Amino acid sequence: MFHKEGHKIIFITLVIVVGSFFLIDGFITNEWLRKGLMIAVLAFFILILQFFRNPKRHTHANDKQALSPVDGKVVVIEKVMENEVFKDKRIQVSVFMSPINVHVTRYPIGGNISYSKYHPGKYLVAWHPKASEENERTTVVVENDNFGKVLYRQIAGALAKRIVNYAKPNTSAQQGDDSGFIKFGSRVDLFLPLDADIKVELNQKVRGGESIIAEMK
Repeated sequence: MFHKEGHKIIFITLVIVVGSFFLIDGFITNEWLRKGLMIAVLAFFILILQFFRNPKRHTHANDKQALSPVDGKVVVIEKVMENEVFKDKRIQVSVFMSPINVHVTRYPIGGNISYSKYHPGKYLVAWHPKASEENERTTVVVENDNFGKVLYRQIAGALAKRIVNYAKPNTSAQQGDDSGFIKFGSRVDLFLPLDADIKVELNQKVRGGESIIAEMK
């Protein structure tokens, strides 16, 4: 199953791959070179397919838990000032996605979407300390009775050139549902209340819509 954001790119890539096969077969006479080029083109197409895959996730909705919004590796767990919305300290948990991870973004909690904003910006590498404030990004806040307000931020990386965000203010979010997509490598920052009980560790691999990032006591 492939994400809808990839349908156009997959079709265009398929056309290019088929055309490349005909050109290679028609103009390359060296058998080893011809086979090598065909394998390289096919491998590129497989990489595009795996990048836009959208596997079904089994989310067990729980208002007292915040789930990982994306697949990847936990690279930051620290108390920081969140300056865009809250203007106070929060626990930041950041998940870095490599190009081979699933890049679907999912709602970490269920509730009402109270804030959603796109920010144009730079394309620093996703792990750069200033990426959260200077890169192209979207900020979304979802709130419910147990967590209060939880903010997540999609951040473009050096390769990511388009962030897709489906969250609209004053609408309902269902925990684990598709909330967006980031094309070609990036990270997502999650800002949680200071009294949240963090359930992950640095360098831990997590799955969007399934792995528990934090619980409210």
